[in-house]
Amino acid sequence: MPLRLALAQINTTVGDLAGNRAKIIARLNDARAAGVDLVVFPELAITGYPPEDLLLKPDFVRAASQSLNEIVSATRGLTAIIGCVHVEDDLFNAAAIAHDGQLVGLYKKQFLPNYGVFDENRYFGAGQQKQVFSRNGSVFGVSVCEDIWYPNGPYEGQAALGGAELLINLSASPYHLGKGVTRERMIAARASDNTAFVAYCNLVGGQDELIFDGQSLICGPQGELLARGKQFEEDFIIADLDFRQVFRARLSDPRRRKRTSAAVADYEKISLRALPTPAKARSTTSIATPLERVAEVYQALVLGTRDYVHKNGFQKVVLGLSGGIDSALTAAIAADALGANNVTGVAMPTRYSSSHSLEDAEQLAGSLGIEFLKVPIDKTFQSFLDLLKPVFGARPTDLTEENLQPRVRGTILMALSNKFGSLVLTTSNKSESAVGYSTLYGDTAGGFAVIKDVPKLLVYELSRYRNSIAGREIIPARTIEKPPSAELRPDQKDSDSLPEYDVLDPILCDYVEANRGFEEIVARCGDPDSVRRVIRLVDRNEYKRRQSPPGVKITSRAFGKDWRLPITNRYQSAFE
Repeated sequence: MPLRLALAQINTTVGDLAGNRAKIIARLNDARAAGVDLVVFPELAITGYPPEDLLLKPDFVRAASQSLNEIVSATRGLTAIIGCVHVEDDLFNAAAIAHDGQLVGLYKKQFLPNYGVFDENRYFGAGQQKQVFSRNGSVFGVSVCEDIWYPNGPYEGQAALGGAELLINLSASPYHLGKGVTRERMIAARASDNTAFVAYCNLVGGQDELIFDGQSLICGPQGELLARGKQFEEDFIIADLDFRQVFRARLSDPRRRKRTSAAVADYEKISLRALPTPAKARSTTSIATPLERVAEVYQALVLGTRDYVHKNGFQKVVLGLSGGIDSALTAAIAADALGANNVTGVAMPTRYSSSHSLEDAEQLAGSLGIEFLKVPIDKTFQSFLDLLKPVFGARPTDLTEENLQPRVRGTILMALSNKFGSLVLTTSNKSESAVGYSTLYGDTAGGFAVIKDVPKLLVYELSRYRNSIAGREIIPARTIEKPPSAELRPDQKDSDSLPEYDVLDPILCDYVEANRGFEEIVARCGDPDSVRRVIRLVDRNEYKRRQSPPGVKITSRAFGKDWRLPITNRYQSAFE
């Protein structure tokens, strides 16, 4: 009889022990109703991922342990593997193996990532156990997230020495563009290398700046894809696994004969008591189709915005609408994430605002169906100029006067936030944040930066994509086509202060995401003056970026957890 396996791809919330527990128990009930034998949940499903310094609170860890006990009691009639924290001589990132209402084993994560967005060495000890589990004659091994990314990870011994036919991995793998393809190739390689089924259950949802994209996977013993979960949505993936495939494939695999009997003896096999096999209706295994590149990013931004707003107790958002492409895209994402009735766009024109920008902002709001407010700020701007004139004296007009305008706008938006309880969304993109092309306490003032990790050229792609899926002009064509401008002085264009974005963005990608040096970038871009200028701007604006709100991570290296440069920093690149 095949083993019926389910992967519960759920969206947890960090610290919501009661909510996460209820979600897990609901899926246990679904598993029972579907005749599932073994159901798998993501990494740290009980606490949410990453719990960070909550793990340093003893009462939180105790409460999480109690939550696990309640979940284990709800596993009658089936086997469940649940991501949890475990206290022994240390604190461990663990997988609890529960069987028919009893805790029968604990696997402790062995490889603890401490790079990029990860800080697991700060909190956890590393496990070392060698064990597999036998259920009704089927043998499975368990690992957690990072463990499966190493070619010689624990699953290799579980399969070759412990005899595991099914390798199960609980994961909370943060998203960036293209990560799903890399991950799927790796899982397929682990399955074929070990001649075993591999079941990979990944978290889905947003947590601060991180996105977890789901796409849980099941691969067969030849590396063939059997099931794939949905992207950016909760899912419940069911598959019937016939372990005779593994037996037949291993009979002709000479690699397994290279192991010594002493090494095999090192492995502990934990046998789970037999359970009655329920009658099973036919199961249909699904392979969800991955989204194409721009659609994938758009859905990541929608999910990240929705979860950040809702998980932090907000319902509504407010943002400035300038008539430019960045605020237009941000408004579209917010409306798709939260519903148009929960989004307010505010136009705040001054003497430098063009009439077409105001028209475009109003057209956008109408197309999206969001609330539109017009709050002219020129009189307020002038009052600041009058107030400061005796202090500034005869000094010429410069960036000071330009920056006063976004700071007035930031004040207006924060006042609306306070009065109506709406979260302020900022609208700066990654290209601007990288080089400091923003006003501190002005357009950076807010609670969440939706497109913080989106380069400017990708902003244009996403805007065109949003119009394409609507089949009509949601974001005005003029907004997409006109040269970008902050409109803080007459006839201003971004290109007055920055290289053109088709020059700027590739340099930023090389310097920020790929960590390339000056000479390497020049060899690729061919413009030493622009490269030198961009690197200087990035290096000198760390103090601004550190004070900006969090935003959705969609690239391989985002400003935030991925980027930890000191603000006070005298190092100068080799070209200086």
